[in-house]
Amino acid sequence: MLALRPRAIAIPRARTSSRIALAARIRYYSVVANAPIPKKTKVWDSAEEAVKDVKSGDTILSGGFGLCGIPETLITAMTKRPEVKNLTAISNNAGAGEHGLVKLIRSGQLDKVMISYLGGNKFLESAYLNGEVGIELVPQGTLVARLHAHASGEPALYTPTGANTAVEHGGIPIRYKPGGMKAGVLIPGNKKEAREFNGRRFILEPAIAGDVAFVHAWKADEVGNLVFRYTANNYNGVMARNAKLTIVEAEEIVPVGSLSPNAIHVPGVYVDRIVKATEPKSIEVTKLAPSKADQAKEPAPGESNDKAHNDWRHRIARRAAREIGDGFYVNLGVGIPTLIPEHLNPNVKVWLESENGILGMGPYPTADQVDPDIINAGKETTTLLPGASCFDSAESFNMIRGGHMDVTCLGAMQVSQAGDIANFMIPGKLVKGIGGAMDLVSNPDKTKVIVTMQHVSKDGAPKVVKECSLPLTGARAVSLIVTDMAVFQVDRAAGTLLLTDIAEGVTLDELRAKTAADFEVASHVATF
Repeated sequence: MLALRPRAIAIPRARTSSRIALAARIRYYSVVANAPIPKKTKVWDSAEEAVKDVKSGDTILSGGFGLCGIPETLITAMTKRPEVKNLTAISNNAGAGEHGLVKLIRSGQLDKVMISYLGGNKFLESAYLNGEVGIELVPQGTLVARLHAHASGEPALYTPTGANTAVEHGGIPIRYKPGGMKAGVLIPGNKKEAREFNGRRFILEPAIAGDVAFVHAWKADEVGNLVFRYTANNYNGVMARNAKLTIVEAEEIVPVGSLSPNAIHVPGVYVDRIVKATEPKSIEVTKLAPSKADQAKEPAPGESNDKAHNDWRHRIARRAAREIGDGFYVNLGVGIPTLIPEHLNPNVKVWLESENGILGMGPYPTADQVDPDIINAGKETTTLLPGASCFDSAESFNMIRGGHMDVTCLGAMQVSQAGDIANFMIPGKLVKGIGGAMDLVSNPDKTKVIVTMQHVSKDGAPKVVKECSLPLTGARAVSLIVTDMAVFQVDRAAGTLLLTDIAEGVTLDELRAKTAADFEVASHVATF
Protein backbone atom coordinates (compact mmCIF):
# COMPACT_ATOMS: atom_id res chain seq x y z
CA MET A 1 0.00 0.00 0.00
CA LEU A 2 2.86 2.35 0.78
CA ALA A 3 5.28 1.38 -2.00
CA LEU A 4 6.08 3.96 -4.63
CA ARG A 5 4.66 2.84 -7.96
CA PRO A 6 4.74 4.47 -11.41
CA ARG A 7 1.52 6.07 -12.54
CA ALA A 8 -0.09 5.08 -15.84
CA ILE A 9 0.24 8.07 -18.18
CA ALA A 10 -1.49 8.53 -21.53
CA ILE A 11 1.16 9.44 -24.14
CA PRO A 12 0.38 10.91 -27.56
CA ARG A 13 1.77 9.03 -30.56
CA ALA A 14 3.93 11.89 -31.74
CA ARG A 15 7.45 11.83 -30.31
CA THR A 16 6.51 8.77 -28.26
CA SER A 17 10.03 7.65 -27.39
CA SER A 18 11.07 10.94 -25.76
CA ARG A 19 7.78 11.15 -23.84
CA ILE A 20 8.18 7.60 -22.58
CA ALA A 21 11.63 8.46 -21.27
CA LEU A 22 10.20 11.52 -19.51
CA ALA A 23 7.31 9.56 -18.01
CA ALA A 24 9.65 6.93 -16.63
CA ARG A 25 11.38 9.57 -14.54
CA ILE A 26 8.14 10.95 -13.07
CA ARG A 27 7.13 9.66 -9.65
CA TYR A 28 3.45 8.83 -9.27
CA TYR A 29 3.00 11.81 -6.96
CA SER A 30 4.66 15.18 -7.08
CA VAL A 31 6.87 15.39 -4.03
CA VAL A 32 10.00 17.52 -4.10
CA ALA A 33 12.65 15.10 -2.87
CA ASN A 34 15.12 17.42 -1.14
CA ALA A 35 13.11 20.53 -0.24
CA PRO A 36 13.63 21.86 3.30
CA ILE A 37 10.96 21.01 5.91
CA PRO A 38 10.60 21.96 9.60
CA LYS A 39 13.27 20.22 11.65
CA LYS A 40 11.19 19.77 14.84
CA THR A 41 10.46 16.12 15.54
CA LYS A 42 7.46 14.87 17.50
CA VAL A 43 9.15 11.63 18.50
CA TRP A 44 9.69 11.11 22.23
CA ASP A 45 12.10 8.69 23.84
CA SER A 46 9.63 6.89 26.08
CA ALA A 47 5.93 6.50 26.78
CA GLU A 48 6.53 7.43 30.42
CA GLU A 49 7.93 10.80 29.34
CA ALA A 50 5.19 11.34 26.78
CA VAL A 51 2.37 11.00 29.35
CA LYS A 52 4.03 13.17 32.00
CA ASP A 53 1.67 16.11 31.41
CA VAL A 54 -1.53 14.13 32.04
CA LYS A 55 -2.98 15.46 35.29
CA SER A 56 -5.67 14.47 37.76
CA GLY A 57 -9.19 15.23 36.55
CA ASP A 58 -8.29 15.02 32.85
CA THR A 59 -10.52 13.42 30.24
CA ILE A 60 -8.59 10.78 28.30
CA LEU A 61 -9.72 9.56 24.87
CA SER A 62 -8.52 6.02 24.28
CA GLY A 63 -8.67 4.47 20.80
CA GLY A 64 -9.43 0.87 20.00
CA PHE A 65 -12.31 -1.57 19.64
CA GLY A 66 -12.22 -4.54 21.96
CA LEU A 67 -8.49 -5.17 22.14
CA CYS A 68 -7.88 -4.22 18.52
CA GLY A 69 -5.90 -1.01 18.12
CA ILE A 70 -5.82 -0.16 21.82
CA PRO A 71 -2.96 2.10 23.01
CA GLU A 72 -1.67 -0.49 25.48
CA THR A 73 1.81 1.02 25.73
CA LEU A 74 0.46 4.42 26.77
CA ILE A 75 -2.12 2.96 29.16
CA THR A 76 0.59 0.89 30.83
CA ALA A 77 2.78 3.99 31.17
CA MET A 78 -0.15 5.80 32.80
CA THR A 79 -0.46 3.12 35.49
CA LYS A 80 3.06 4.04 36.59
CA ARG A 81 1.74 7.43 37.69
CA PRO A 82 -0.64 6.35 40.49
CA GLU A 83 -0.77 9.90 41.87
CA VAL A 84 -2.87 10.91 38.83
CA LYS A 85 -6.48 10.18 39.79
CA ASN A 86 -10.11 11.11 39.11
CA LEU A 87 -9.64 10.54 35.42
CA THR A 88 -12.51 10.21 32.97
CA ALA A 89 -11.85 7.81 30.10
CA ILE A 90 -13.79 7.78 26.84
CA SER A 91 -13.57 4.74 24.60
CA ASN A 92 -15.74 2.22 22.82
CA ASN A 93 -15.17 -0.21 25.68
CA ALA A 94 -12.95 -0.45 28.71
CA GLY A 95 -10.77 -3.40 27.78
CA ALA A 96 -10.98 -7.09 28.65
CA GLY A 97 -9.17 -9.35 31.05
CA GLU A 98 -5.99 -7.56 32.08
CA HIS A 99 -5.75 -5.42 28.95
CA GLY A 100 -6.86 -1.91 28.07
CA LEU A 101 -8.50 0.67 30.32
CA VAL A 102 -9.35 -1.96 32.91
CA LYS A 103 -5.76 -1.44 34.08
CA LEU A 104 -6.59 2.13 35.13
CA ILE A 105 -9.79 0.97 36.79
CA ARG A 106 -7.94 -1.61 38.84
CA SER A 107 -5.30 0.98 39.80
CA GLY A 108 -8.03 3.30 41.09
CA GLN A 109 -7.15 6.09 38.69
CA LEU A 110 -10.41 6.15 36.75
CA ASP A 111 -13.47 7.75 38.33
CA LYS A 112 -15.77 7.53 35.32
CA VAL A 113 -15.88 5.96 31.88
CA MET A 114 -17.97 6.98 28.89
CA ILE A 115 -18.28 3.89 26.74
CA SER A 116 -20.56 2.10 24.34
CA TYR A 117 -20.19 -1.47 25.51
CA LEU A 118 -19.04 -3.42 28.56
CA GLY A 119 -19.38 -6.88 27.05
CA GLY A 120 -17.81 -9.45 29.35
CA ASN A 121 -15.99 -6.92 31.54
CA LYS A 122 -17.35 -8.31 34.81
CA PHE A 123 -14.98 -6.25 36.94
CA LEU A 124 -16.31 -2.97 35.55
CA GLU A 125 -19.93 -4.18 35.58
CA SER A 126 -19.66 -5.10 39.25
CA ALA A 127 -17.96 -1.80 40.12
CA TYR A 128 -20.76 0.11 38.37
CA LEU A 129 -23.63 -1.81 39.99
CA ASN A 130 -21.99 -1.32 43.42
CA GLY A 131 -21.58 2.43 42.97
CA GLU A 132 -17.78 2.34 42.83
CA VAL A 133 -17.38 3.87 39.38
CA GLY A 134 -19.52 5.92 37.04
CA ILE A 135 -20.45 4.69 33.57
CA GLU A 136 -22.14 6.80 30.94
CA LEU A 137 -23.41 4.47 28.24
CA VAL A 138 -23.50 6.07 24.80
CA PRO A 139 -24.61 4.46 21.52
CA GLN A 140 -21.53 3.52 19.54
CA GLY A 141 -22.29 5.67 16.50
CA THR A 142 -23.33 8.59 18.68
CA LEU A 143 -20.08 8.35 20.63
CA VAL A 144 -17.92 8.65 17.54
CA ALA A 145 -20.18 11.38 16.09
CA ARG A 146 -19.91 13.46 19.27
CA LEU A 147 -16.13 13.11 19.23
CA HIS A 148 -16.06 14.08 15.56
CA ALA A 149 -18.26 17.10 16.23
CA HIS A 150 -15.79 18.63 18.68
CA ALA A 151 -12.88 17.84 16.37
CA SER A 152 -14.74 19.77 13.65
CA GLY A 153 -15.50 22.77 15.88
CA GLU A 154 -19.20 21.93 16.19
CA PRO A 155 -20.92 22.17 19.59
CA ALA A 156 -23.55 19.48 19.07
CA LEU A 157 -25.38 17.31 16.55
CA TYR A 158 -28.86 15.93 15.94
CA THR A 159 -29.19 12.16 15.55
CA PRO A 160 -32.11 9.72 15.31
CA THR A 161 -30.16 7.22 17.39
CA GLY A 162 -31.65 6.83 20.85
CA ALA A 163 -34.83 8.81 20.17
CA ASN A 164 -37.75 7.64 22.35
CA THR A 165 -35.38 5.58 24.50
CA ALA A 166 -33.67 5.93 27.87
CA VAL A 167 -30.89 7.80 26.06
CA GLU A 168 -33.31 10.61 25.29
CA HIS A 169 -35.04 10.51 28.67
CA GLY A 170 -31.88 10.17 30.77
CA GLY A 171 -33.12 6.89 32.17
CA ILE A 172 -29.76 5.11 32.49
CA PRO A 173 -28.04 6.13 35.76
CA ILE A 174 -24.46 7.28 35.36
CA ARG A 175 -23.56 6.37 38.93
CA TYR A 176 -25.24 4.68 41.87
CA LYS A 177 -24.65 5.74 45.45
CA PRO A 178 -22.11 3.72 47.49
CA GLY A 179 -23.81 0.43 48.18
CA GLY A 180 -25.20 0.14 44.68
CA MET A 181 -28.67 0.17 43.22
CA LYS A 182 -30.47 -0.40 46.54
CA ALA A 183 -28.86 2.81 47.90
CA GLY A 184 -30.23 4.89 45.03
CA VAL A 185 -28.88 6.93 42.14
CA LEU A 186 -26.05 9.37 42.78
CA ILE A 187 -25.75 10.79 39.24
CA PRO A 188 -28.75 10.36 36.93
CA GLY A 189 -28.53 10.08 33.16
CA ASN A 190 -28.50 13.18 30.99
CA LYS A 191 -31.82 14.11 29.39
CA LYS A 192 -31.68 15.20 25.75
CA GLU A 193 -33.59 17.83 23.83
CA ALA A 194 -35.68 16.36 20.99
CA ARG A 195 -36.92 17.80 17.71
CA GLU A 196 -38.71 16.50 14.61
CA PHE A 197 -37.35 16.85 11.08
CA ASN A 198 -39.48 15.64 8.18
CA GLY A 199 -41.63 13.58 10.50
CA ARG A 200 -38.70 11.83 12.23
CA ARG A 201 -37.63 12.34 15.83
CA PHE A 202 -34.03 13.41 16.51
CA ILE A 203 -32.21 14.17 19.75
CA LEU A 204 -29.58 16.81 20.38
CA GLU A 205 -26.27 15.34 21.50
CA PRO A 206 -23.46 17.59 22.79
CA ALA A 207 -19.96 17.31 21.37
CA ILE A 208 -17.34 15.53 23.50
CA ALA A 209 -14.02 17.26 24.18
CA GLY A 210 -10.91 15.40 25.30
CA ASP A 211 -7.92 16.74 27.18
CA VAL A 212 -5.57 13.96 26.08
CA ALA A 213 -5.88 11.31 23.37
CA PHE A 214 -4.07 7.97 23.52
CA VAL A 215 -3.86 6.62 19.96
CA HIS A 216 -2.41 3.45 18.44
CA ALA A 217 -1.12 3.65 14.85
CA TRP A 218 0.53 1.20 12.50
CA LYS A 219 2.95 3.77 11.04
CA ALA A 220 3.82 7.33 11.97
CA ASP A 221 6.42 9.59 10.43
CA GLU A 222 8.45 12.03 12.47
CA VAL A 223 6.07 14.93 11.82
CA GLY A 224 2.99 13.02 12.94
CA ASN A 225 1.33 11.69 9.79
CA LEU A 226 -0.47 8.46 10.71
CA VAL A 227 -1.47 5.26 8.94
CA PHE A 228 -3.75 2.65 10.55
CA ARG A 229 -3.98 -1.02 9.68
CA TYR A 230 -7.31 -2.67 8.80
CA THR A 231 -9.84 -2.56 11.69
CA ALA A 232 -7.32 -0.97 14.07
CA ASN A 233 -8.47 2.33 12.57
CA ASN A 234 -11.80 2.28 14.51
CA TYR A 235 -11.85 5.20 17.01
CA ASN A 236 -8.17 6.07 16.74
CA GLY A 237 -8.47 8.61 13.95
CA VAL A 238 -11.33 10.64 15.40
CA MET A 239 -9.70 10.70 18.82
CA ALA A 240 -6.40 11.89 17.37
CA ARG A 241 -8.26 14.84 15.85
CA ASN A 242 -10.17 15.74 19.00
CA ALA A 243 -7.91 16.25 22.00
CA LYS A 244 -5.84 19.19 23.18
CA LEU A 245 -2.86 16.84 23.50
CA THR A 246 -2.62 13.83 21.18
CA ILE A 247 -0.07 11.16 22.04
CA VAL A 248 0.48 8.36 19.54
CA GLU A 249 2.12 4.99 19.99
CA ALA A 250 3.21 3.63 16.63
CA GLU A 251 4.35 0.18 15.65
CA GLU A 252 6.72 1.74 13.13
CA ILE A 253 8.18 5.24 13.24
CA VAL A 254 9.49 6.15 9.79
CA PRO A 255 11.40 9.09 8.29
CA VAL A 256 9.55 12.02 6.77
CA GLY A 257 8.70 11.27 3.15
CA SER A 258 8.43 7.52 3.67
CA LEU A 259 4.64 7.52 3.62
CA SER A 260 2.65 8.08 0.46
CA PRO A 261 0.45 11.19 0.84
CA ASN A 262 -2.40 9.06 -0.56
CA ALA A 263 -2.07 6.56 2.32
CA ILE A 264 -2.21 8.96 5.27
CA HIS A 265 -5.29 8.61 7.49
CA VAL A 266 -4.48 11.42 9.96
CA PRO A 267 -2.37 14.45 8.95
CA GLY A 268 0.38 15.49 11.32
CA VAL A 269 -1.34 18.72 12.36
CA TYR A 270 -3.41 16.74 14.86
CA VAL A 271 -0.50 14.90 16.50
CA ASP A 272 1.71 16.23 19.30
CA ARG A 273 3.84 13.34 20.54
CA ILE A 274 4.90 9.96 19.14
CA VAL A 275 6.43 6.99 20.93
CA LYS A 276 7.31 3.47 19.91
CA ALA A 277 4.60 0.90 20.69
CA THR A 278 6.21 -1.81 22.80
CA GLU A 279 3.32 -3.83 24.25
CA PRO A 280 2.30 -6.94 22.26
CA LYS A 281 -1.04 -7.04 20.48
CA SER A 282 -3.80 -9.14 21.98
CA ILE A 283 -6.84 -10.89 20.52
CA GLU A 284 -10.01 -11.05 22.57
CA VAL A 285 -11.67 -14.01 20.81
CA THR A 286 -9.80 -16.31 18.42
CA LYS A 287 -12.26 -18.10 16.14
CA LEU A 288 -10.86 -20.42 13.47
CA ALA A 289 -11.98 -22.22 10.34
CA PRO A 290 -10.77 -25.84 10.22
CA SER A 291 -9.12 -25.35 6.83
CA LYS A 292 -9.05 -23.14 3.75
CA ALA A 293 -11.23 -25.69 2.00
CA ASP A 294 -13.87 -25.28 4.71
CA GLN A 295 -13.76 -21.50 4.25
CA ALA A 296 -14.63 -21.74 0.58
CA LYS A 297 -17.00 -24.71 0.43
CA GLU A 298 -20.67 -24.24 -0.36
CA PRO A 299 -23.18 -25.88 2.01
CA ALA A 300 -24.02 -29.39 0.82
CA PRO A 301 -27.60 -30.05 -0.32
CA GLY A 302 -29.69 -30.79 2.74
CA GLU A 303 -27.04 -29.54 5.18
CA SER A 304 -29.08 -26.43 6.00
CA ASN A 305 -32.16 -28.55 6.65
CA ASP A 306 -30.24 -30.95 8.89
CA LYS A 307 -28.87 -28.11 11.02
CA ALA A 308 -32.30 -26.49 11.28
CA HIS A 309 -33.90 -29.79 12.28
CA ASN A 310 -31.41 -30.39 15.09
CA ASP A 311 -30.82 -26.87 16.42
CA TRP A 312 -33.43 -24.17 17.08
CA ARG A 313 -30.86 -21.45 16.43
CA HIS A 314 -30.26 -22.73 12.91
CA ARG A 315 -34.02 -23.03 12.38
CA ILE A 316 -34.35 -19.32 13.09
CA ALA A 317 -31.30 -18.45 10.97
CA ARG A 318 -32.55 -20.50 8.02
CA ARG A 319 -35.90 -18.69 8.01
CA ALA A 320 -34.27 -15.26 8.38
CA ALA A 321 -31.93 -16.04 5.45
CA ARG A 322 -34.92 -16.10 3.10
CA GLU A 323 -35.29 -12.33 3.59
CA ILE A 324 -31.85 -11.59 2.10
CA GLY A 325 -31.27 -11.15 -1.63
CA ASP A 326 -28.24 -11.35 -3.87
CA GLY A 327 -25.91 -8.36 -3.61
CA PHE A 328 -27.50 -7.08 -0.39
CA TYR A 329 -25.46 -5.03 2.06
CA VAL A 330 -26.12 -6.68 5.42
CA ASN A 331 -25.16 -6.10 9.04
CA LEU A 332 -25.42 -9.16 11.28
CA GLY A 333 -25.44 -8.85 15.07
CA VAL A 334 -23.82 -11.36 17.39
CA GLY A 335 -25.44 -14.69 18.24
CA ILE A 336 -28.06 -16.22 15.94
CA PRO A 337 -27.56 -13.67 13.13
CA THR A 338 -24.00 -14.92 12.59
CA LEU A 339 -25.46 -18.28 11.51
CA ILE A 340 -27.51 -16.76 8.67
CA PRO A 341 -24.75 -16.98 5.99
CA GLU A 342 -24.76 -20.78 6.40
CA HIS A 343 -28.37 -20.84 5.19
CA LEU A 344 -28.33 -18.43 2.27
CA ASN A 345 -29.43 -19.72 -1.11
CA PRO A 346 -26.28 -20.82 -3.03
CA ASN A 347 -27.09 -18.18 -5.66
CA VAL A 348 -27.20 -15.41 -3.05
CA LYS A 349 -23.94 -13.61 -2.28
CA VAL A 350 -23.91 -10.64 0.07
CA TRP A 351 -21.61 -7.94 1.40
CA LEU A 352 -21.36 -8.24 5.17
CA GLU A 353 -20.71 -5.05 7.12
CA SER A 354 -19.09 -5.06 10.54
CA GLU A 355 -19.61 -1.81 12.45
CA ASN A 356 -16.01 -1.68 13.66
CA GLY A 357 -14.95 -0.90 10.08
CA ILE A 358 -15.34 -3.67 7.48
CA LEU A 359 -17.45 -3.90 4.35
CA GLY A 360 -16.87 -7.30 2.74
CA MET A 361 -16.23 -9.44 5.80
CA GLY A 362 -15.24 -13.03 5.09
CA PRO A 363 -15.30 -16.28 7.07
CA TYR A 364 -13.27 -17.13 10.14
CA PRO A 365 -9.53 -17.45 9.41
CA THR A 366 -7.38 -20.55 9.48
CA ALA A 367 -4.65 -20.58 12.12
CA ASP A 368 -2.07 -19.16 9.70
CA GLN A 369 -4.42 -16.34 8.62
CA VAL A 370 -5.10 -14.94 12.10
CA ASP A 371 -4.43 -11.21 12.26
CA PRO A 372 -5.04 -9.17 15.44
CA ASP A 373 -5.91 -6.16 13.27
CA ILE A 374 -8.74 -7.94 11.45
CA ILE A 375 -11.61 -8.60 13.86
CA ASN A 376 -15.38 -8.42 13.65
CA ALA A 377 -17.93 -6.59 15.80
CA GLY A 378 -17.99 -9.55 18.20
CA LYS A 379 -14.24 -9.03 18.79
CA GLU A 380 -13.58 -12.30 16.97
CA THR A 381 -10.90 -12.96 14.39
CA THR A 382 -12.19 -12.79 10.82
CA THR A 383 -11.03 -12.35 7.21
CA LEU A 384 -11.68 -10.03 4.28
CA LEU A 385 -13.22 -10.92 0.93
CA PRO A 386 -11.84 -9.70 -2.40
CA GLY A 387 -13.28 -6.24 -2.87
CA ALA A 388 -13.47 -5.56 0.87
CA SER A 389 -12.77 -2.16 2.37
CA CYS A 390 -11.74 -1.05 5.86
CA PHE A 391 -12.55 2.31 7.41
CA ASP A 392 -12.96 4.08 10.72
CA SER A 393 -15.95 3.99 13.06
CA ALA A 394 -17.22 7.39 11.88
CA GLU A 395 -17.50 6.14 8.29
CA SER A 396 -19.11 2.91 9.45
CA PHE A 397 -21.90 4.56 11.39
CA ASN A 398 -22.49 7.16 8.71
CA MET A 399 -23.40 4.33 6.34
CA ILE A 400 -25.52 2.67 9.03
CA ARG A 401 -27.48 5.72 10.20
CA GLY A 402 -27.78 6.92 6.63
CA GLY A 403 -29.74 3.79 5.73
CA HIS A 404 -27.22 2.37 3.28
CA MET A 405 -27.57 -1.18 4.66
CA ASP A 406 -30.34 -3.23 3.06
CA VAL A 407 -30.93 -5.43 6.10
CA THR A 408 -29.78 -5.61 9.69
CA CYS A 409 -30.41 -8.69 11.84
CA LEU A 410 -30.02 -8.66 15.61
CA GLY A 411 -31.21 -10.38 18.76
CA ALA A 412 -33.53 -9.02 21.43
CA MET A 413 -34.80 -9.52 24.96
CA GLN A 414 -38.23 -8.15 24.04
CA VAL A 415 -40.06 -6.91 20.94
CA SER A 416 -43.42 -5.18 21.07
CA GLN A 417 -46.29 -5.51 18.60
CA ALA A 418 -45.45 -1.99 17.37
CA GLY A 419 -41.86 -2.99 16.58
CA ASP A 420 -40.23 -1.53 19.67
CA ILE A 421 -37.06 -3.46 20.55
CA ALA A 422 -35.23 -3.89 23.87
CA ASN A 423 -31.90 -5.69 23.77
CA PHE A 424 -29.19 -3.95 25.76
CA MET A 425 -29.79 -4.10 29.52
CA ILE A 426 -31.84 -5.36 32.44
CA PRO A 427 -31.76 -2.55 35.02
CA GLY A 428 -29.86 -3.48 38.15
CA LYS A 429 -29.01 -6.97 36.89
CA LEU A 430 -27.38 -7.03 33.48
CA VAL A 431 -25.42 -4.22 31.90
CA LYS A 432 -23.87 -5.23 28.59
CA GLY A 433 -24.00 -1.78 27.05
CA ILE A 434 -25.69 -0.28 24.04
CA GLY A 435 -23.02 -0.96 21.43
CA GLY A 436 -24.12 -0.27 17.88
CA ALA A 437 -27.67 -1.61 18.24
CA MET A 438 -29.42 1.76 18.61
CA ASP A 439 -27.70 3.03 15.47
CA LEU A 440 -28.53 -0.14 13.55
CA VAL A 441 -32.27 0.32 14.17
CA SER A 442 -32.29 4.11 13.77
CA ASN A 443 -33.37 4.24 10.10
CA PRO A 444 -35.98 1.47 9.66
CA ASP A 445 -37.60 3.14 6.65
CA LYS A 446 -34.43 2.49 4.64
CA THR A 447 -32.89 -0.52 6.41
CA LYS A 448 -35.11 -3.52 7.14
CA VAL A 449 -34.68 -4.56 10.77
CA ILE A 450 -35.12 -8.29 11.47
CA VAL A 451 -35.07 -9.65 15.02
CA THR A 452 -33.98 -13.26 15.57
CA MET A 453 -34.62 -14.69 19.06
CA GLN A 454 -36.20 -17.42 21.13
CA HIS A 455 -39.92 -16.95 21.61
CA VAL A 456 -39.74 -17.09 25.40
CA SER A 457 -36.99 -16.31 27.92
CA LYS A 458 -35.26 -18.89 30.10
CA ASP A 459 -37.93 -18.48 32.78
CA GLY A 460 -40.71 -18.99 30.23
CA ALA A 461 -41.76 -15.35 29.97
CA PRO A 462 -42.95 -14.25 26.49
CA LYS A 463 -40.50 -12.06 24.57
CA VAL A 464 -43.07 -10.88 21.99
CA VAL A 465 -45.14 -8.45 24.04
CA LYS A 466 -47.76 -5.73 23.77
CA GLU A 467 -45.37 -3.16 25.26
CA CYS A 468 -41.72 -3.58 26.25
CA SER A 469 -41.00 -3.38 29.98
CA LEU A 470 -37.24 -3.22 29.48
CA PRO A 471 -35.36 -0.09 28.32
CA LEU A 472 -35.87 0.40 24.59
CA THR A 473 -33.14 0.13 21.98
CA GLY A 474 -35.42 1.66 19.36
CA ALA A 475 -39.07 2.60 18.94
CA ARG A 476 -41.17 1.26 16.02
CA ALA A 477 -38.01 -0.09 14.43
CA VAL A 478 -38.56 -3.82 13.76
CA SER A 479 -40.19 -4.99 10.52
CA LEU A 480 -39.91 -8.77 10.99
CA ILE A 481 -39.70 -11.03 14.05
CA VAL A 482 -38.31 -14.54 13.57
CA THR A 483 -38.42 -16.85 16.59
CA ASP A 484 -38.09 -20.59 17.10
CA MET A 485 -41.91 -20.77 17.07
CA ALA A 486 -43.16 -18.23 14.54
CA VAL A 487 -42.59 -15.38 12.11
CA PHE A 488 -44.46 -12.08 12.47
CA GLN A 489 -44.62 -9.18 10.06
CA VAL A 490 -44.77 -5.90 11.94
CA ASP A 491 -46.87 -2.96 10.79
CA ARG A 492 -44.87 -0.26 12.55
CA ALA A 493 -47.32 2.51 11.72
CA ALA A 494 -50.42 0.65 12.90
CA GLY A 495 -48.68 -1.14 15.75
CA THR A 496 -49.93 -4.60 14.75
CA LEU A 497 -48.53 -8.07 14.11
CA LEU A 498 -49.39 -10.52 11.34
CA LEU A 499 -48.49 -14.19 11.77
CA THR A 500 -47.07 -15.47 8.46
CA ASP A 501 -45.13 -18.61 9.47
CA ILE A 502 -45.33 -21.14 12.27
CA ALA A 503 -42.69 -23.70 13.21
CA GLU A 504 -43.34 -27.36 12.56
CA GLY A 505 -44.92 -29.01 15.58
CA VAL A 506 -46.20 -25.75 17.08
CA THR A 507 -49.97 -25.24 17.36
CA LEU A 508 -51.73 -21.91 17.12
CA ASP A 509 -53.09 -22.33 20.65
CA GLU A 510 -49.60 -22.96 22.01
CA LEU A 511 -48.29 -19.91 20.17
CA ARG A 512 -51.04 -17.68 21.56
CA ALA A 513 -50.32 -18.94 25.08
CA LYS A 514 -46.64 -17.99 24.75
CA THR A 515 -47.18 -14.62 23.06
CA ALA A 516 -48.04 -11.59 25.19
CA ALA A 517 -49.18 -9.50 22.22
CA ASP A 518 -52.16 -9.39 19.92
CA PHE A 519 -51.67 -10.67 16.38
CA GLU A 520 -53.65 -11.38 13.27
CA VAL A 521 -53.26 -14.61 11.29
CA ALA A 522 -52.47 -14.49 7.57
CA SER A 523 -54.84 -16.23 5.16
CA HIS A 524 -52.03 -18.67 4.39
CA VAL A 525 -49.57 -19.54 7.15
CA ALA A 526 -46.39 -21.28 6.01
CA THR A 527 -44.38 -23.71 8.12
CA PHE A 528 -40.63 -23.71 8.68
